[in-house]
Amino acid sequence: MAKKLLIIESPAKARTIKRYLGPDFMIMATVGHLKDLPVNKLGVDIENGFKPQYATIKGKSKILRDLKAAGKKAEAVYLAPDPDREGEAIAWHIAKELKNREPRIYRVLFNELTAKAIREAVSSPQGLNRDKFESQQARRILDRLVGYQISPLLWSRLKRGGLSAGRVQSVAVRMICDREREIHAFEPKEYWSLTAHLESEEPPPFEARFWKYNGEKTDLKNEEQTRKIVSEVDGQAFSVSKVSKKKKKKNPPPPFITSFLQQEAYRKLRFSAKKTMSIAQNLYEGVELGKRGQVGLITYMRTDSFRLSNDAISQARDVIHQTFGEDYLPVKPNHYRSRKGAQEAHEAIRPTSAELDPETVSPYLSKDQQALYALIWKRFLACQMNPAIMDQTQAEIVAGKAMFKATGSVVLFKGFTVLYEEGLNNSEKHKEREGQLPPLKEGQTLKLIKLEPAQHFTQPPPRFTDATLIKALEENGIGRPSTYATILANISGREYVSVEKRRFKPTELGFLVTDLLVKGFPDILDTAFTAQMESNLDRIERGEVKWTKVLEQFYESFQKDLERAQQEMKGEVLTDVSCPECNRPMAIKSGKNGLFLACSGYPGCRFTANFSRDEKGKVVVETASKPGKEMGICDKCGRPMVLKKGRFGPFVACSGYPECKNIWAKERTTTNVPCPEEDCQGMLVERRSKKGRKFYGCNQYPKCSFAMWDEPFDGVCPECGTPVLAVKHRKGSNSVLACRKKECGFTKPLPAASDS
Repeated sequence: MAKKLLIIESPAKARTIKRYLGPDFMIMATVGHLKDLPVNKLGVDIENGFKPQYATIKGKSKILRDLKAAGKKAEAVYLAPDPDREGEAIAWHIAKELKNREPRIYRVLFNELTAKAIREAVSSPQGLNRDKFESQQARRILDRLVGYQISPLLWSRLKRGGLSAGRVQSVAVRMICDREREIHAFEPKEYWSLTAHLESEEPPPFEARFWKYNGEKTDLKNEEQTRKIVSEVDGQAFSVSKVSKKKKKKNPPPPFITSFLQQEAYRKLRFSAKKTMSIAQNLYEGVELGKRGQVGLITYMRTDSFRLSNDAISQARDVIHQTFGEDYLPVKPNHYRSRKGAQEAHEAIRPTSAELDPETVSPYLSKDQQALYALIWKRFLACQMNPAIMDQTQAEIVAGKAMFKATGSVVLFKGFTVLYEEGLNNSEKHKEREGQLPPLKEGQTLKLIKLEPAQHFTQPPPRFTDATLIKALEENGIGRPSTYATILANISGREYVSVEKRRFKPTELGFLVTDLLVKGFPDILDTAFTAQMESNLDRIERGEVKWTKVLEQFYESFQKDLERAQQEMKGEVLTDVSCPECNRPMAIKSGKNGLFLACSGYPGCRFTANFSRDEKGKVVVETASKPGKEMGICDKCGRPMVLKKGRFGPFVACSGYPECKNIWAKERTTTNVPCPEEDCQGMLVERRSKKGRKFYGCNQYPKCSFAMWDEPFDGVCPECGTPVLAVKHRKGSNSVLACRKKECGFTKPLPAASDS
């Protein structure tokens, strides 16, 4: 019978660990946290040094009983939850439960689930880390104080339930709102480019961009200026005035830390941060590799350190030498400096064995697991390879008073790029585009193929994607490796943002809540304040400050803000729109049917209206359709739905009221396309999913549940006879009609409005 008990977080690790520890160890899993602050109350004794009142998490009582029973019989207990703050808290809570059982309790840390790492950890265990636990505890209490005291305030001012505030999530939502306002405020500026398409004596043809006029760098600001230069240059001889060459190094990227992995997996694989971390967790805990058995494939995936072990570097260098040759191997290993405050006890994310290449493990992995593992494996090897070397050529070309510039580069040595190329965003891709130039020499005459003037406009900052929001959070010092995926998952699951084309867009509710919180709790919503709090949590972990001191300093100012907000916060935000009845400012408010405009003079003036925003974000009062207008068929009783006006603005209700009390919150936009379901008399109308994504469904729901994501078109597929086609809008090309059945494959150009 096993004499020693090893406790881990995840049951998936058990098989991997069991292989290396043998029958002397019983392995049990907590399946995450066992204890937490209670759900139904604050659970923090503020008056008594912020003492937490922990309770057993619902559904975990049996696990805790089993652990206690096993711990009582064991001669030693090894606590092996994950090597981070959350793992330390789990270990601490278990140790407290077992303190009267008199086993010898040890803490062991696994950075990777390999035979060597597991045996070394068990043979040289550590004590529990109080500082790390108290750092986690401080974070948990901070989040509870903010969430459980601000959220009820929002419920009382806006609407009950469904709304919440989070210490970090609310800051992330504010960043999304601020970016949207930057987009609204952006004023595009016109500029022009002038490109000369040229030919030399040898191929290939190439392009040169207008650069200088009369020897001075000149920006083309309008069409008149551009056309004037075109007329002067046209007919002039183009000749090379200067050719300069220089060698340029492109250094390999560092190994992955959590934020870099999430960003790169989004750019290259289109994985969300949550999906990336879930797959990485599987790879870390172990995958069945045939005769090799259960093998942990990567090191721990929550880390902000670029550190690599000497053994790992040695393995990588051996594989590089064998696979690519000596030219690709640096004389000395590459080392990368982590940011200030990084947890250097952890390693970067890397494969546990460089010899387990993606091809070898591919048969045992799912498609997504294989893609992520290949990304990690290649990045790890690439970080220990030589730089790529380019021969960069720049040519200055004159035509009369105008000077053009052509730039191109030739790869002389691929270096690490033979294996790995970093994912780039659109602006980075534009910078990387440098065409190949033919051999050029000074004084050489060139043939002009054509001059191409083009109008452009500056672009507003883009909305955040998963990758760019994580990068912004990291740059602002908000969150830590273990929290990025949770932050993004939380804001995506709320009503505060929608996701359009993989980018975060704030909803009107997101704007309203953010504006109220910024006014009521300026510190909580401040990025610098939040970053400082993260720094304080790091200081607690390093033993530099007491956790209670950090909470005391925070709560002193927070309590004042809370008391003031309880007195002063109104559930509305004033706009610059004037009430048409009394000329007082209109305010955005929240009602049971959503957000609406109401006169700030209520109850003296009861005017209300729906609203929208124009392309500059300005609030625009919507003109409601005439009350009584039929808006569709009731999906409960079949009678007409009619437009009505209530105190919260227009709404659509069944004409059979009060016998039928069916209500549509807002006027639904009909497409005039009949529902394709057999024997259904309904029409397709525009709807929104819970996450704000637009789709089209039958207005007879729930009797008819037909729905489609693409815009419907009233037509029949000529190849398979499927009724109702889908309109496919393709970026950079014309829209097409397509059959709804994927296996059919029929498409044709979308007819003009007059044709349909």
